[in-house]
Amino acid sequence: MASTTSRNLGRMSEIAQVAVRHGFGYFFETHRLTDLLPGRPKLDAEATPSQRGQHLREMLDELGPTFVKFGQLLSTRPDVVPPDIISELQKLQDDVRPFPYEDVERVIREELDLSVEQLFTEFDPTPEAAASIGQVHRATLPNGRRVAVKVQRPNAPRQVEADLALLYQAARLIKERVRALEFIDPRQLVDEFARSIRQELDYRLEGRNAETFHHRFSGHPHVHIPRVYWSYTRTRVLTLELLEGIQLADLPLDAWEMEERRRLAYLMAETWMTMIFRHGFFHGDPHPANIFVLGDPEHIGLVDFGQVGKLSDEDMSKLTRLFIDAASERIEQLPRRLAELGVRYPKEREDEFVAELREMYSRYYGASLAEIDPLQVIREAFQLIYRLNLRLPTRFVMLDKAIATLGSVGVELYPDFNVFEIARPYARGLMLERYTPQRVLKRARSEGIELARIARDLPYQMHDILEEFRDGQIEVGFVHKGLDEFMRKLDVAFNRLVIALIVGGGLIGSSLIGIFSTKGPQIAGVNFLSFVGFVLSGALGLWLLWGVLRSGRL
Repeated sequence: MASTTSRNLGRMSEIAQVAVRHGFGYFFETHRLTDLLPGRPKLDAEATPSQRGQHLREMLDELGPTFVKFGQLLSTRPDVVPPDIISELQKLQDDVRPFPYEDVERVIREELDLSVEQLFTEFDPTPEAAASIGQVHRATLPNGRRVAVKVQRPNAPRQVEADLALLYQAARLIKERVRALEFIDPRQLVDEFARSIRQELDYRLEGRNAETFHHRFSGHPHVHIPRVYWSYTRTRVLTLELLEGIQLADLPLDAWEMEERRRLAYLMAETWMTMIFRHGFFHGDPHPANIFVLGDPEHIGLVDFGQVGKLSDEDMSKLTRLFIDAASERIEQLPRRLAELGVRYPKEREDEFVAELREMYSRYYGASLAEIDPLQVIREAFQLIYRLNLRLPTRFVMLDKAIATLGSVGVELYPDFNVFEIARPYARGLMLERYTPQRVLKRARSEGIELARIARDLPYQMHDILEEFRDGQIEVGFVHKGLDEFMRKLDVAFNRLVIALIVGGGLIGSSLIGIFSTKGPQIAGVNFLSFVGFVLSGALGLWLLWGVLRSGRL
């Protein structure tokens, strides 16, 4: 345990030195983190806003694959990271040095219980691509099918867990010492990243995603999703049909006519709009390395299905209501619609939120799509999200990222590309589809069944609650405000009432003594006891009257 802690501290110190080398020394000095730095290194001045994103990207690149992936996650969180840094982090590429072929053979044997020679008639020992988790090799199956075999790095799980431990340690330090970042929960960020990267360690999940896309695009004339070969797939080995084409990243654009580039850009956009608006299940990373051009600009193939976004039917209904309010200029309703989608914002800033939305809306409403730069709109939206400290559900953050990446790639292919021009007919069709008689009846039936289930369960739930009351498992607590003052005033009123009764009783008693007593000493013709009673009762009565007059409550 001690040796692990020592190694972690050593690695944290190494990370700190890399950060200083990339111009983040001021951060350690400002937030009392210089104890992580050995010796007394010279700390540079704070990087300018135009430089800090680039320096952070270069630092994560140097720290290694896990940190590159963490940077990629941060690039999808406009509620946490400023827009200028997001634009730089989106340039991070998960591209590392390949591992030896001997390790590839060993992992395949361990996972599939047979050697490479027994499983494949051909296997290219040189990888096509290498990433932090694994690398891809071309191969041929015994039936002659050409495949792409993705093999995981032998030490990937151990390295990932070690890096996650460091990220958790860094999150703890940031939480304790960096007051400027109190508005975020660094541990929650690391938790989100940990869930994502641990899922990537199981290639069977990626295989199931690929199979879902394959079935949904089966028979599509322009989009090809590779088939999964499950007999050759395990946790650390994934075998897919090989796509014979050119990666979009390697496409010689200068050799293509502008019309061909336009058709390719719009085919990509239509493919993602189909995933989002028709399937509710979309590829989360439309990066040029994950899109293959299969011979001509009217045929594409997709790879790398580790990051996918899922939208439920309810999500789509809420998005539709948001779209209707936006199209109808009901700006005041937009915060509510966004809240229904799970967007969180400080309630005290709702007026500011509405004002910002109205201003942003007025800049673009009425303009033709050709006049709107979708990337600028997305950048402005990200700035608003960061400025107002909005909280976005992960599934919608991935949707934003996918559309932003798609817009960026489309513009590189075809300068006049506009992703909104493609999205509008899909969204309009979705709105019409949501309100067809069939869909309304379907929703009414499902909601009726749900209400019937609630009504059926209600007596049992009431019975359970009453039993918990009876057994003392439910405690009811009351919180009162101003009750102490009320009790004080009530106490004063009761005291005065008692004195008034005493005064009244004294006067009546004294009168009775004076009437019926014929013996004993007298004062001014009145029995002595009766006289004393009148005096005391009168004094108490005057004191009570003075108290009431002084309180101002007559």
